[in-house]
Amino acid sequence: MVKLTPRLKTIADEIKAGETMADIGTDHGFLPIYLWEAGISPHVIMADISRGSLDKARDNCEMLHPDKEFDLRLGSGIEVLENGEVDAVAIAGMGGILMTEILGADFEKAHSFKRLILQPRNHVGKLRYWLLNNGFKIVNEQLVREGKFICEILTVEPKEVAVSMNQDEDDIEYQYPHTLIKFKNDLTEEYLQRKLNLERQVLRSMAMGSQTTEAQLKRAEYRIEYLEYLLRRL
Repeated sequence: MVKLTPRLKTIADEIKAGETMADIGTDHGFLPIYLWEAGISPHVIMADISRGSLDKARDNCEMLHPDKEFDLRLGSGIEVLENGEVDAVAIAGMGGILMTEILGADFEKAHSFKRLILQPRNHVGKLRYWLLNNGFKIVNEQLVREGKFICEILTVEPKEVAVSMNQDEDDIEYQYPHTLIKFKNDLTEEYLQRKLNLERQVLRSMAMGSQTTEAQLKRAEYRIEYLEYLLRRL
């Protein structure tokens, strides 16, 4: 049976027994293969824009289960799926901005699935902002260690009314929301402390720069104060 990394296992645990799923950007195909092997998902779809990556997934399918015909699809994002074709869609290991583009390319289809499990490599704040402004509710946030990185995993569900936000997508409240405290685990303190250390380094660099404005310094100071506040709440 396929053994998943902690990151992929955390994503797999968000799929409920009996649910069908699609893995967008499947690469080696380990996540959907595991879900099928474990009897969690009766039908899985492996999709990738890269023919080379999809061939790796196909090779793994044939090596592990030569008698099983898996559903592999070449194409970009969720365009390979029909509306509501699966219960859950996993999109992992790509940038947060790319995820917004994939979902934004077909709003109706993106809202037709019961659940999305998203693991962005970067720009998680911009992704959260986009989700909240485009009819999605974040129902779970998890932190998981993978090598030297701490990854963020968002589980989201569609809702009928989008939330209109007055803040900017770059505001720190989207990068490190209060929900990190609500869904805290044993990595939350380390995660926030790492981010606080980075913000302090940024402020020191800005303070030495001759082109830095007072407003920029104030903004950097606020980001530090905000993260310190979250850490105190832990």
